[in-house]
Amino acid sequence: MVLTWLVVIPAIGGVLAWIASARSNSLARWVALAAIAVDFALAAGLWISAALTRHGTLIAQQQAPWIPQFGISYHLAMDGLSLLLVTLTTLLGVVSVAVSWTEIQDRVGAFHFAMLMLLSGIIGVFLAYDLVLFYFFWELMLVPMYFVIGLWGHENRIYAAIKFFLFTFISGLFMLASILGVFILHGSATGRYTFDYTTLMAAGGAIPYSFWLMLGFFAAFAVKLPMVPLHTWLPDAHTEAPTAGSVILAGLLLKTGAYGIIRFAIPLFPMASGEVRQAAMILGTVGILYGAVLAFAQSDFKRMVAYTSVSHLGFVLLGIYAGTRIALQGAVIEILAHGISTGALFVIAGVLQERTHTRDFDKLGGLWAAVPKLGGFTLLFAMAALGLPGLGNFVGEFMILLGTFAVSPAIAIVATVGFVLSVVYALRLVQRSMYGPNENDWALPDLGAREMAILGGMAAVIFWLGLNPQPVFNTARRSLESVRQILTTSSTEARYDK
Repeated sequence: MVLTWLVVIPAIGGVLAWIASARSNSLARWVALAAIAVDFALAAGLWISAALTRHGTLIAQQQAPWIPQFGISYHLAMDGLSLLLVTLTTLLGVVSVAVSWTEIQDRVGAFHFAMLMLLSGIIGVFLAYDLVLFYFFWELMLVPMYFVIGLWGHENRIYAAIKFFLFTFISGLFMLASILGVFILHGSATGRYTFDYTTLMAAGGAIPYSFWLMLGFFAAFAVKLPMVPLHTWLPDAHTEAPTAGSVILAGLLLKTGAYGIIRFAIPLFPMASGEVRQAAMILGTVGILYGAVLAFAQSDFKRMVAYTSVSHLGFVLLGIYAGTRIALQGAVIEILAHGISTGALFVIAGVLQERTHTRDFDKLGGLWAAVPKLGGFTLLFAMAALGLPGLGNFVGEFMILLGTFAVSPAIAIVATVGFVLSVVYALRLVQRSMYGPNENDWALPDLGAREMAILGGMAAVIFWLGLNPQPVFNTARRSLESVRQILTTSSTEARYDK
C-alpha cells in the first residue's frame, strides 16, 4: 500500500488544509507542510531501502482489478526512475509550500488544496502502469495548475491559464486517442484487450499503425516537455504563476513529458521511435539554442528563467533519443538538477518581487550591497544554470553531449554551443539584477531563516548531484536499460556503453 499512500497523502493533506483554513491560515499552511513532508519521508525511506537491498527492475508494485470488463486495472509500480522523480516531487512540494508562507494571503486553504492535489496527480503519473490510470493522473495535473495560475497568478494570469489549459488539454486528447487505438489494435491482434503497460510492452511494438499511435503519445509529451515549437505556453505560464506554481511547473510538470517519452513512447513503440530518433535529436538541439538566445533577450527575471527551461529540456530530449547509456544517465541527472536549480531561481524571483515589487531588470540592479545573502544564492544558481563544474547541471549536460557524440558528432558539436550561450544569459541575469550602482537606494531585508533554509537545502542538493551522482546512476540504471537497447544499435554507441 505504500505506493497508494504516496498518491493519497497529499490529497488528504490538501483537504485537511482547506478545512483548517476556516480556523487559521497558519494552521492550513502547517497541515499542508506536514502532509508533503510525510510523503517526502516515505519516498526517502524507499530510496534508502532500495539502496540497501537487492531488487529487480521494480522496487514496489500494487495491482488490483478496477474495471476488468474493459481491461482496466489499478496498477501502480515503482522502479528506479519513478523513485527518483517521486523523491524530487515530494522535495519540491515541501519547497513550494514553504515558499508560499507569506506570499499567498488570499484563499490560503484553497491554494494549498490545489497545490497538494497537483502533487498527487504528478506522483500518480510517475507510478501508473495502466494507460487509463496514467491518463487519469495526467489530466488531474491540469485542473489544479489551471486554478493556481488563474486565481493566484499575476496581472495576465487568465490569459496564461487558458493558454496553458488549451495546449495541454488538446495534446492530451491526442494521447487519449492513441491509448484507445493501442487497446483496440492490440486486442484485435492478440485477442486480449487490456490497458496494462507491462502486457502491452511485451508485444514489442507489433501493433498496426504504431507510428501514428506513437505520435499521439509524443505530441502530449512534447508539449509538456516543452519541445520547440510547442513551447509557447511556457513563458506566459511561468511569468504569471505564483512562485510555488513556477517551482512546480519548472521542477515537475515539465519532467512528466520527459518521463512519458522514456516510459511509454519509446518502449511501447520501439520501431516507430527509431524512425523519429534523428528528428527528435535535431529538435532537441534547436530547443537548446533557441531557448538560450531567447533567454538572453528577456528583461523580466521569470521570463528569462522560463526560456532557460526550454534550453535545458532540449538537452534532456537530446539525451533521451541519443540512447546511449551515458546520454540517458545524463538526461536523468539533468532532469533532477534542472528541477532544483531552476526551481531555486524561481524562488529567488519570488523573493525579489515580494521585496521590490518588480521583476524588470531595468528597475533592478545594485541589490548585492543591500541583500548579499540573496545575491550569493543568485550567483550560485545562475552558475548551476550555465553548467559550472561541480554542480549537477554540468554532469548532466556533459554526459548528454558525450553520449550524443557517439551517435552524431555533428549534432553534439552544435549542441555544445548551448553551453556557451548559457554562460551569456546566466551572467546577464546576475549582472542586471545584483550588480551595478544602487540607483534606487535599495534598503531591503535580506533572506530570513525560512528562505535561507529553502535555498540552502536546494544548494546542498545541487552540489551533491554535481559531486556524487553515482547513487542516481545506480538507482536509474535498470529502468533505462530497455530504452538503451531499443535506441542503441551502432558499434560506436556500443563502445561508449561499455
